[in-house]
Amino acid sequence: MVKHNNVVPNGHFRKHWQNYIKTCFNQPARKARRRLAQQKKAVKIFPRPTAAGIPKKLPPTIGIAVDHRRKNQSLEGLHANVQRLKTYRAKLVVFPKCARKFKAGNSTPEELANATQVQGTYLPIVREKPAVELVEVTDEMKSFNAYESCEWSA
Repeated sequence: MVKHNNVVPNGHFRKHWQNYIKTCFNQPARKARRRLAQQKKAVKIFPRPTAAGIPKKLPPTIGIAVDHRRKNQSLEGLHANVQRLKTYRAKLVVFPKCARKFKAGNSTPEELANATQVQGTYLPIVREKPAVELVEVTDEMKSFNAYESCEWSA
């Protein structure tokens, strides 16, 4: 604690404050540069394909889980996923929120009358197992030495 009626000490600010703070006067220019780069990228990849023709906000409403970080590793996998989504959409029966008002994505009254609840797994992923060819082991195969047949061993 300070006792008595002392003088407030003078500030000795000689610590080269410019070295200890960071200023960014280029922030508005950086913002404009980023915006232009995003616009150029959007123009370059413009007709981006949507898988199975499903809009971005619809999947959570009809029971399709979406991982936005995922990328398809192969074209065959992409086509398999698209086909599975199209099959799911074809079999899907969407009930209207209000029974008297039908909207664009809802099913027809005939489909609603024939709808049944599905139990268990629905549209499981079926993986095709590659065909394995069995061959009899011959004496020639047994006597083959891979180490001696290499180019670098000679």
